[in-house]
Amino acid sequence: VIAAVQQDGCALAYASPELRADSAVVLAAVRQDWQALEHAVQCLCADRNVMMAAVQQDGYALGYAAEPLRADRELVLAAVRRDWKALKFVTVDCLRADREILSEAVQQDGLALEYASDDLRNDANLVRSAAQR
Repeated sequence: VIAAVQQDGCALAYASPELRADSAVVLAAVRQDWQALEHAVQCLCADRNVMMAAVQQDGYALGYAAEPLRADRELVLAAVRRDWKALKFVTVDCLRADREILSEAVQQDGLALEYASDDLRNDANLVRSAAQR
């Protein structure tokens, strides 16, 4: 099964429920195609390794992450580096006030400033960077 999902991650859809709950199988599938998350057992969306593999392909995969992982700084930063729109899934205000995370986001699109904390929205350098995008 691992060989199959390494070729096509979405082949996970045809795996048994036991295999869709196996973190090694799901991780192999997600490394091939993050959208294989749709076929994984929900509890694996709380598996940091699985979710890191997913957000490193597409930041929007953060939307599948369990709530505690949406507050994981390293995971959020990896997601935002791939797609600034991942900010909409961030669940804790301290990450919206994180200068590195928001700088990564506004370098992609100035509209990311919408998700910044009030303090960062008043940061002249960050606003200038956003305006240049």
